[in-house]
Amino acid sequence: MKDYNLYWMNYSISIANDVDGSHLRVGAILISNKNELIFATSGSSKLSWCQELLTKVQEYNINEAQSLYLTINTMNTNREFELNMLLRKINIHKIYLGVPDPNLDCYLDNDPFLVFECIYRYPENLQKEILNQNSQYYKNSRQSIKLNSYYSVKRISTLVVELLKSRGYVVTKNELENNKTVNDFIKFIIKKYNLEPMMAEHLINNILSEAFDEKYASYNYTNDARSLDLNWKDNFFFVYNKLFDSPLNDKVIVDVGVGSGNEAKILFSNCQKITFVDIAPNGLKKIKREFPNSHCVLSRAEKLTLLSDDSYDLYVSLRTYNSSFFDIKKAISEANRVLKSNAGIIISIANGFLDSTRNCIIPGLLIPGTNFVDVYRGIDMAKKLSTYFVTMGFKEVQILPTNIEIYLSAISM
Repeated sequence: MKDYNLYWMNYSISIANDVDGSHLRVGAILISNKNELIFATSGSSKLSWCQELLTKVQEYNINEAQSLYLTINTMNTNREFELNMLLRKINIHKIYLGVPDPNLDCYLDNDPFLVFECIYRYPENLQKEILNQNSQYYKNSRQSIKLNSYYSVKRISTLVVELLKSRGYVVTKNELENNKTVNDFIKFIIKKYNLEPMMAEHLINNILSEAFDEKYASYNYTNDARSLDLNWKDNFFFVYNKLFDSPLNDKVIVDVGVGSGNEAKILFSNCQKITFVDIAPNGLKKIKREFPNSHCVLSRAEKLTLLSDDSYDLYVSLRTYNSSFFDIKKAISEANRVLKSNAGIIISIANGFLDSTRNCIIPGLLIPGTNFVDVYRGIDMAKKLSTYFVTMGFKEVQILPTNIEIYLSAISM
């Protein structure tokens, strides 16, 4: 991201501090085609940020701008997005959004984030600053999972910190957040504790295996949004049937990130030529008992070294690509390597959490290190993934959003 973008984003957050805490603290900055400030506002006691910008736009007869930096995509009391009001009066080439309105708890047809292609997001660290600015609103939002102990306590990051500490390595959550891929985290551990590279790699791989084992090896749908969405199997086969006109049990399949095997037992019970891959050994032992003729491989998705090139008709990975410490580009590259020509790939991104207290699904994905589920995050990730697919040699990329996950499918070249 260019430095001037970060400058304006930080500036928008800083001016939002001027707002009385009895209202949402929102900052908005409008930039000209020459990258010069047109107007910056956080609203006033009488006017919202949008009303103030509209006043200036009309006063100076402005009909076009290069960019808008907006910390919160606010809605009015009628659940109409204020950004739409602005866009009806002025053409803006690029829009940068921080976080959704805390009252947004579903996908609305009139949401500009879903309608316009020119909308981009603030980076995670700035999103967290905006949440902190408005902590009372986001803490009490329907999009918070603070009441669900499974998601708010049993997180991979928490487990990794605890497991490292048990071995004498103290790592803070901030250090973890700043080194989010496995390779970056290994480099960090090497530098902090002066470890040999092979020793550090062995340590981190073992820690991650134990963490994922603890969370997912015995995982069932008790705490899962799948318990409220019985159509997920039909959604998978809808995506599959758009790729192939032959039965699934005819295919040579690799299922990456199989976890405890809940999905595999439902989808692949009649498939004889299947390989299961996961980082958690106990989960693989469980799936091996269910599928005694399967091939089980203990490995990360980013490093499928035990799988041969051009070997599979179908690569499946459900709700794994938004796991912690996951390198998406490397995983897609490995998927492309092991697939035959004109083979299929189906992955899905988890995009909903079960709120057991209200017996409902909270749509979206957690902003890391917070309890807030961002309804835009999964869609944003799906757009990036589709771009990676194309750049890494896949064709016919398709996206299918559902209640609890977003499917992406493609054909290998």
